[in-house]
Amino acid sequence: MSGTDARAGDTEATADFGYERVRLSEKQARVDDVFRSVARRYDLMNDLMSGGLHRVWKSHLISMLRPSRTRPYRHLDVAGGTGDIAFRTLEAGGPETHVTVLDINEAMLRVGAERAGHKYDGRIDFVTGNAESLPLPAGHFDSYTIAFGIRNVPRIDVALREAHRVLKPGGRFLCLEFSRVDLPVLEKIYDAYSFHVIPRIGERVAGDRDSYQYLVESIRKFPSPDAFARMIEAAGFAHVSHRRLSGGIVAIHSGWKIS
Repeated sequence: MSGTDARAGDTEATADFGYERVRLSEKQARVDDVFRSVARRYDLMNDLMSGGLHRVWKSHLISMLRPSRTRPYRHLDVAGGTGDIAFRTLEAGGPETHVTVLDINEAMLRVGAERAGHKYDGRIDFVTGNAESLPLPAGHFDSYTIAFGIRNVPRIDVALREAHRVLKPGGRFLCLEFSRVDLPVLEKIYDAYSFHVIPRIGERVAGDRDSYQYLVESIRKFPSPDAFARMIEAAGFAHVSHRRLSGGIVAIHSGWKIS
């Protein structure tokens, strides 16, 4: 399931926006508003919400990605506007590694471009685009990542098919996303922290409680690791797997484009 459906009598599908159901056409605009609001403090909020663990999780992602250090290597990072994954990829790869950062939200992209400065001139591009309709050629990239972004896409199944389209044969798809905690005691602590602490942090630090309430709710509405694996396979990927981290708080999902 992609988190969308069509209600009887409706002419338009609906999608989850946290715990709320909204028209599919409305979800993207509302998600854009969330990230426009939090863009300047996005990485700070990630530190506060995860206790810095998001940096460890992203390091795991890059260690699985392993960009080539000896040949030209093209990487696409989707929903990565602030550049966090892109910069890590460029540091891990060789001088011929090039990263395209794509995000639908221009406020997030501006933050990433400012952070990049001139350090990676000629090795990084920032592109405004939709994960469901990538303005990029087919069979062009060696790898594709999306970190904490796929759950905000209105039609996840469409975005997965687009990921498959733009990868070369032999290319790898990696998705870092919040998941389902698999330890009962940790789950209770995590739920209490998520619903009672994170929105308050958002209100105090970013001046925006509602956006962080949505982010917490969106995690709970995301498919289970096994269900998401089936979606990745349905998009055409092979050798699909996932690795749980930190007791299942997050998971890294992997798939390969064979042909």
